[in-house]
Amino acid sequence: MLTLPLEPTDDRANPLFKDESGCAKWLSQLQLTNLQLAHSLLLTQINELNRYPMRGLERLNTLERLRETVGYVQDDYAKKLIAKPLPLNESELMVFVAIVQLWQAMVLGYQRCLQAYMAGDKQLAKHGALLCQRCLLYSGLEIFEHLRTGYEFDAKLWHQLHALYAFAEQQDLQGTEVLDPLNGKHRSSCRSIYVKTLLACYAHPAELTRSQLHLLDNWLAQWSSMVTVERTYTVSKGDAQPLAVDLNNKYGLQSLKQVAQSDSIRYLAMVPLSKLLRVKTILLQQGQTPQQLELCDHCSGVDCVEFLTALHRYWCEDHSTRFGERYPVAQNAQLCYRMEGIYAHLTGKPFRQPGRDTGTDSVARRQIETFGRVLQDAHNKELLEMGFPLETWQFENESILGARLTREDTFGGRLSYNQLIALRPSDAETFMLGATAWANVTRGGKLQIGVRYLPGVAEAVSIRAAGINVSASEKYVPAFLLQAVPALKTPASLIIPRDWFQPGRVVEVLHQNRDTESMKMGFSVERGIDYERVSFSVV
Repeated sequence: MLTLPLEPTDDRANPLFKDESGCAKWLSQLQLTNLQLAHSLLLTQINELNRYPMRGLERLNTLERLRETVGYVQDDYAKKLIAKPLPLNESELMVFVAIVQLWQAMVLGYQRCLQAYMAGDKQLAKHGALLCQRCLLYSGLEIFEHLRTGYEFDAKLWHQLHALYAFAEQQDLQGTEVLDPLNGKHRSSCRSIYVKTLLACYAHPAELTRSQLHLLDNWLAQWSSMVTVERTYTVSKGDAQPLAVDLNNKYGLQSLKQVAQSDSIRYLAMVPLSKLLRVKTILLQQGQTPQQLELCDHCSGVDCVEFLTALHRYWCEDHSTRFGERYPVAQNAQLCYRMEGIYAHLTGKPFRQPGRDTGTDSVARRQIETFGRVLQDAHNKELLEMGFPLETWQFENESILGARLTREDTFGGRLSYNQLIALRPSDAETFMLGATAWANVTRGGKLQIGVRYLPGVAEAVSIRAAGINVSASEKYVPAFLLQAVPALKTPASLIIPRDWFQPGRVVEVLHQNRDTESMKMGFSVERGIDYERVSFSVV
């Protein structure tokens, strides 16, 4: 039987409203122009309401009255956190904690109602499906908030979500539709909201833009009802494999390879959703508009195709295996970031416009001529003092394509998804370039990242636009030349600052030994938050 971890109510609790009509009056006077104040007042009063002893049906009606305002304020407040680098600063962290606490308050309120239902409250007897659906909804939103912000959460939140769904199954309430005016279809069930939560959390929410998060919510409101939750599964050749969830475990969705058959395993049949995603992608590519396909009123077809393709990859394709086995690594690495910082640590000197040699330049040039590289350690202290940090990170595991690392300290720079970094393992003499594949903060406050290595040995260079229409005074910018990797059949490429790429643009490349050559940009291979990797040909 479901166990709800609820504290007793308190006769001393004194919320500003004690029933639905009082709540409606209070909400009518709530000023939403000051978002922080409105959020704080909602959190304070709902927490007080949750402590206040009242009849189950009156509590339910009061919570239902609060839902629209809570949803509006939470959505607006959460915009402050979308795509923020990690770890959050102090003011951002306060916003995040407040948002999570308000979701928790809503969960607690509906759990009190569910507790009364389980105790036999006759007024709530016909509301079992609605109470389970609301508890699942707000429990899921609390989990999703952590995932899209990039902060690790207590595994008991997954246990709570799964236990609620298991209870809905036991009561045969999982498929019963209830009114949900805040849902896109205005009706929902325990099963559809559970599926929506699981799939949203499996779609890499921390990597999504604000518009993609909005699309994800709208699309799953429409599509989650077509995904069934089964105790067994069958797979035909070529079909999308089901995803699995263990109702007794502390995880969300997993691939079939990650679970063992048991009575607590449920399978999400992904074939209908896979077909829908592919059909809509094909129709968009054939010229139909997102509006015609009921996908979006303001998005471009290209953006929708890109996002539909990504969702199909996350949900319907096997991405549990990697090219190159991961293995534990017990060593440290030095890490730097930002174009100027990486340039400084690769060359041993800060980037500046080329001119007359200074003493530092001459030393660096002689080291390159003698050793083929700059002797980094001689310059690290000097560069740190100039504002180019070099942080110590611990490898967790590594493959030939990437690694997982944890920063030793709980303080340091902030990193974003798909940001350029340079990494030098303790047993290596040179830095290699990579991009952050993901980032999150542990419950202990340490930053963790996944790094995707960029192929090729990196050389720091300076580039500037060239050609007949370019002024001779055009300034240089730092860039990196990645050498070809024949074993991977990867040609040489240039890493340049974001938004600097133009197809066919001719650039002058200045090497550390002062040699120059002209290159013509081809196409964009990949684009990150602060860099772009492009193909080129020597002119």
